[in-house]
Amino acid sequence: MSTIQHSAAHTHGAHATAPVPVKWQRPSRGRLKCNIDASFSIPQNGTGIGLCIRDDEGNFVLAKTMNFAAVHAVDVDEALGLYHVLEWLSDMQLDNIDLEVDSITQLAFYARKDDVSEFGNVITTCCSIFSTKFTNSRVEFIRRQANVLAREATLVASPTIYYQVPLCIDILIFNEKL
Repeated sequence: MSTIQHSAAHTHGAHATAPVPVKWQRPSRGRLKCNIDASFSIPQNGTGIGLCIRDDEGNFVLAKTMNFAAVHAVDVDEALGLYHVLEWLSDMQLDNIDLEVDSITQLAFYARKDDVSEFGNVITTCCSIFSTKFTNSRVEFIRRQANVLAREATLVASPTIYYQVPLCIDILIFNEKL
């Protein structure tokens, strides 16, 4: 099944502590990790999706940004991010990958409940792609506040694939390897 990792604000008596940032964790040896995030731009009336693949040493492999000229509910946009990464990875015939999302997408993905909402339809499609195209991958939950690439996606005119580390996440990736 999946590993659930997150940080949360804890309330103890009258004192609350701030969320503790979760450091990026390398996947197991021989695996890849793909972080998926969405960002929303009200001025552009759009949604950006950022996808970043790294290897078991933390090295950058590939990234992709894309945007949509509409803002859906947050859960729908996060699920659309998962859908697009599954399509992209399937097209490249990549497997053996840990897919990290930061929303209820992971819980719905494994719940296998009938949900006729827009979100439910996207999740059902994701499950279908995943079950037919991926044999050794998993969808995990991680609470991170690092959607820099997704914010960048709201500013680009068309989908972009990065074969070199995008400047907007260069320092982030460098620091996480330390």
